Amino acid sequence: MLKGVKIASVLAAAALVLTGCSKSDNGAAATTAPATSAAPAVKVGMAYDQDGKGDGSFNDAAYAGLSKAQADLGVEIKEVNSGSSATDASRQELLTLLATDGYNPVIAVGFAYSTALAATAAQFPDTTFAIVDSVVDAPNVGSLVFAAEQGSYLVGVIAASASKTGHIGFIGGMEIDLIKAFEAGFDQGAKSVNPSIKIDSKYMGAAGDNTAWNVPDKAKAASAAMIGKGADVIYAAAGGSGLGMFQAIKEAGAGHWAIGVDSDQYNVPSLADYKDFILTSMLKRVDVAVYDVIKGVVDGAPLTGVQNFDLAKDGVGYSSSNPAVADFAAAADAAAAAIKDGTVTVATK
Repeated sequence: MLKGVKIASVLAAAALVLTGCSKSDNGAAATTAPATSAAPAVKVGMAYDQDGKGDGSFNDAAYAGLSKAQADLGVEIKEVNSGSSATDASRQELLTLLATDGYNPVIAVGFAYSTALAATAAQFPDTTFAIVDSVVDAPNVGSLVFAAEQGSYLVGVIAASASKTGHIGFIGGMEIDLIKAFEAGFDQGAKSVNPSIKIDSKYMGAAGDNTAWNVPDKAKAASAAMIGKGADVIYAAAGGSGLGMFQAIKEAGAGHWAIGVDSDQYNVPSLADYKDFILTSMLKRVDVAVYDVIKGVVDGAPLTGVQNFDLAKDGVGYSSSNPAVADFAAAADAAAAAIKDGTVTVATK
């Protein structure tokens, strides 16, 4: 009986071997490839500027793109924040940790990461990196830049069209070329509607002053001063400081409008108390850019080099969530068409 069991075992083993082999058309043995497991999900590392999500603006726009990629593409994600006291060294440490842990792509949100990303990208040539609002010249880096001046031109048209006093204002964060492009486009758009319009401008800090992005009290005081002089529409491109502008506009009451930035701030939950005073927002589609970077890696075609998101690519625009902006949409849309066809060139300073 035991002998019969041994023979049966040998026959069974032989059968298993035979099932793994077959004869090809020319009579040679062909081995069937073993089943392979599904490819691991792409792991995306996101390094936010300052304190990360919750700013209702720039970082939240980046998160929207990351969240969409997670839902649509099934990627794994890890998020880190630089913090308000970050240095180039501490930012590089964050990026290095993400790359070392196998996150690819690694996306840095904000120009403050420029130096750190250049150094990290050189150390990890097989990892795809991306940076928002800056250009880093490296073969494995996608530089995501936006024609903010074009979107700002559109909200400038809206501001001048909505103003009853012929007096509007601009609140900037750090006084750098990046934010000056917002101001330049806004001014040019407003003056295309009303050449004699008065435009007040105030920055929350000089170049290098990172506190400029998070001083809402200072922005509120500056906005209130503009309102006191007759401004009835104010546009802020100032990160977290923009909250102060919304507060001042609400306190000024009916007849005054705020214009937000980056995200559709009319629909930002943390700004719900001010939404009735948010006429529109200049949309900088960081969400679109972030999603495109992630999808490129998923598809095996990483986005590298300078990627310019302008009006033609729907990289900038204006929001229409508040029904009140409909009265000014025709003028803004005509301006957008003129920019796209080259009739209008928007200045950056």
